Amino acid sequence: MIARLFPHPGLTALLTAMWLVMVGEISFGALLLGLVFGIIVPIFTAAWWPGRPRVRYVPALFYVLLVLRDIVVANFEVAAIILFKRSADLRPAWLTVPLDLDSIEAITVFAGTISLTPGTVSADVSACGKYLLVHALHAPDPAGEVTKVKTRYEARLKEIFR
Repeated sequence: MIARLFPHPGLTALLTAMWLVMVGEISFGALLLGLVFGIIVPIFTAAWWPGRPRVRYVPALFYVLLVLRDIVVANFEVAAIILFKRSADLRPAWLTVPLDLDSIEAITVFAGTISLTPGTVSADVSACGKYLLVHALHAPDPAGEVTKVKTRYEARLKEIFR
């Protein structure tokens, strides 16, 4: 019964929180209407998510905190590169990251994480779904950058999307 009422609990929480942000106040009425939207929208869209992966929410929370921290740190690193490096010292590179992730949702989160982090952008996923093409602003050691991205993000996403 609970699974039918809350087919996507994470989406329910996100929609409710976004409703409260858009309303701009936390009141009983706003919370109630946010919960109504947060419950009804996932129920009506559940048919279009038949094979959705199971998400472990506690590791996902730690993953979000890790990514937020990395975004702040990368902003300072990119600012230092822009302000203090000569263009001749810059080593941009195209990286081919082999993917161990199976689900489309996990690959999308992985590519989005890379694009959110300043200094890198995911450009394409191969047709077979086994490689991600990433451009790095400064990658003196491309193999090391691939290893860093895989261990820092992909390994955690494999735990989240089991």
